[in-house]
Amino acid sequence: MGALVEANALRKTFGSITAVDGISLSVDKGEVLGFLGPNGAGKSTTMKMITGFLEPDAGSSKICGFDVEAEPLPAKSRLGYLPEGAPLYGEMTPKSLLSFAAEIRGISRKTRAARIGSAVEKTGLDDVLDQRIETLSKGYKRRVGLALAILHDPPVLVMDEPTDGLDPNQKHHVRELIKQMAAEKAIIVSTHILEEVEAVCTRAVIISNGRIVADGTADDLMRRVPYHGAVAIRVPAKTEKTVVAALSSHAAIARVEIISTVNGHVDLRAIPADGAAIATDVASLLHDTGVTVSELFVERGRLDEVFREITTSEEGTRNG
Repeated sequence: MGALVEANALRKTFGSITAVDGISLSVDKGEVLGFLGPNGAGKSTTMKMITGFLEPDAGSSKICGFDVEAEPLPAKSRLGYLPEGAPLYGEMTPKSLLSFAAEIRGISRKTRAARIGSAVEKTGLDDVLDQRIETLSKGYKRRVGLALAILHDPPVLVMDEPTDGLDPNQKHHVRELIKQMAAEKAIIVSTHILEEVEAVCTRAVIISNGRIVADGTADDLMRRVPYHGAVAIRVPAKTEKTVVAALSSHAAIARVEIISTVNGHVDLRAIPADGAAIATDVASLLHDTGVTVSELFVERGRLDEVFREITTSEEGTRNG
């Protein structure tokens, strides 16, 4: 079998608004895809079409090789979906809702208790199993939705803002759960929390105005930041000219920037030429000058910088 999730040229309009404009992507077993974009970019609409909860105007999607529109039952039986603001039956308890979901999913009585127990343990619902869902906090309600999504142990998980409403400890727990499940599943996680992408995703897709504008690992995307791979240095201000001259003489260093001067020290940034790895060379050059270095580190860039650069430039392109 190829990719467990396939989307081909999905398109959706609402009146005069084009929400999704020809999105194609695939997710293999073992991949955790972070699905990113500004508000209104088309993330939720795309996920609803991939999972068969919204009919596309054009294009198609498959789950485990089954066309979501032509073969909805086999496709959705292999899918766990946690939508944004997942609706729940407030008058039921988590235990009764999970039992109901297990029954309608056709989970046999023989394995039902074990499946429910596993979902409860993974999502930390033990303390509220017999409490009415309408009385639960937003975080617990989110965990009930997650338990429903993983109840039948599907090979594909699609989750829209899975840590929304959770406190920091609960977010950590859910991220660890995603990483534990990742090896045996294809997982799509839509999120606006960029640290979440770095923490759990093996790949990230950024969309803007309903189109994919970037696709790669977090490291791949961060390489787009102008300062990715640059070496930041702090030295005594009186040695600034000596350090700049030494660094500027090296062929692998494109230029040296002065960032700031504070409390008798100067912060510099050595920019690599053509993406070269320069940290070792910089350290060697500084050693040869005899200058005392207070701080030296390689800048990786930040995913939020990439996100902002890509999506704002795309907005300018579409609106210009």
